[in-house]
Amino acid sequence: MTVGYCVGEISLSELTFISDKMPQVGEYVTVEYDGKKVLGMVESLVRGNDALNIDLHDVDAIQTIARIGGNDYYIKGKIKLLGDVNDNLRLPRTPALPGTPIKLADNEILDNVFNVKNPIKLGTLVNQRDIEVNVEGNPILNRHLAVLAMTGAGKSNTVAVLMDQLLRYNVPIFVFDMHGEYKDANFPNGEVNVIQPKINPTYMSFNEIKRLVNIPNNAYIQERHFRQAFNKAKKEINEGTESTYKFLEAMYDILYKKSLEDGSDKQIVDVMNKIDDAKDKYNNLFDNNMGNILTSIKVGHVNVLDLSQTDESVAEVLVSHILRNALKRRKNFFHGTSEKTLNHSVFFVIEEAHILAPNKRDSQSKHWIQRIAREGRKFGLGLCLVSQSPKTVDHDALSQMNNMIILRLVEPEDQRHVQSASESLSKDLINQLPSLNVGEAIVLGLMTKVPTLVKIDEFKGRRTGGDLDIIGDLARYNDDEEDEIKRQEQESLDLGYDY
Repeated sequence: MTVGYCVGEISLSELTFISDKMPQVGEYVTVEYDGKKVLGMVESLVRGNDALNIDLHDVDAIQTIARIGGNDYYIKGKIKLLGDVNDNLRLPRTPALPGTPIKLADNEILDNVFNVKNPIKLGTLVNQRDIEVNVEGNPILNRHLAVLAMTGAGKSNTVAVLMDQLLRYNVPIFVFDMHGEYKDANFPNGEVNVIQPKINPTYMSFNEIKRLVNIPNNAYIQERHFRQAFNKAKKEINEGTESTYKFLEAMYDILYKKSLEDGSDKQIVDVMNKIDDAKDKYNNLFDNNMGNILTSIKVGHVNVLDLSQTDESVAEVLVSHILRNALKRRKNFFHGTSEKTLNHSVFFVIEEAHILAPNKRDSQSKHWIQRIAREGRKFGLGLCLVSQSPKTVDHDALSQMNNMIILRLVEPEDQRHVQSASESLSKDLINQLPSLNVGEAIVLGLMTKVPTLVKIDEFKGRRTGGDLDIIGDLARYNDDEEDEIKRQEQESLDLGYDY
């Protein structure tokens, strides 16, 4: 079916067309010329009427023209050219001629476009629900992914669908679950393994614990006392002589004994005070009986680190500790060293990425997220950043996400931040983001052959999260309150009390 004709100056990557029919934004079309069949996607549309141009200011004249020639309108649009369907979607070297007809792409072409290796089914085309949208699994795991949307646009459902599809390939998924959405989830293609947010301090580096206690890098005397206590406490705990102690308490006691010695340095007390503060702040973080968190990961499971009961500072410590250890152990594995290794890949999902990798604030979690984003693909560590506030996600980390699933975004600064981080997101596609319905997304990057408007499948399993029924909860609360009052009144009558 012909939907229009090329007009104006035509480039190798885009063209303008005029039509008397109304195609839809996101629809795929083909342009045939010079023995080529070039696939394109409708990116923008406008409707106009030559008689009712912008210079006409007489309302009566407008009404008259509209009554006489109201159906005499044209449709003008822009098409992004994606490549020759007969040449592995490579862009042609010559542009189409003006006047070349543009036709809707048939189902056979589209089925071939979405026929990929290791398919991950996300949903269907927004405008053609009979066409399944499959993206390729390996580029997601190797080249990272961002899932971005405003609140309520379907972000969590999208992540759940993605994780369930990855479970079909036995992928070990590790979720930093900031709101406890996945700890009780049910996935049709796999199981959940809940991991407690605890760290055995014997697996932490000196620098990690030094940061927790807030010993500055230029405080050399404090650092020396702290290092001596750190090494002694770790030795005692490893030998089992202080197994009942929490790690910071053991360090505090070591320093306390040292502070009682004649001629002791008064800065020991300063270090003790900092440890005391850290004990209150990270009271529930350390557990000497925990194994290394990475050894708790189960392949083919959604491994959930439940951070819903921890504050942001503890969450940052856990994220940086786990990512640092994962990168170190995977490097050991690839380089064949005798040190401890991690012998399988991991796909990390960072919920609330704007908290753990903030754009305008430094943090250790951001540092290691950036490291995984830059280096992880070489060692089988994949990363998925999930956020409802893209403008506050670190730009460097976001720009390393070579795949994006972008649901509805209305805030202009969010849109600009995302576009600046993605080379393949055009201005015309950005303009479509506010008009997306719940569950609709623009999918682009190395995981798909072409940018795609997708209606994401509904997750078939079970998870918590989503909008609360606040009105219903309050109605039930009022009913419960009335029942309680009646119960108390009845008890009073039974006991013979008269109010």
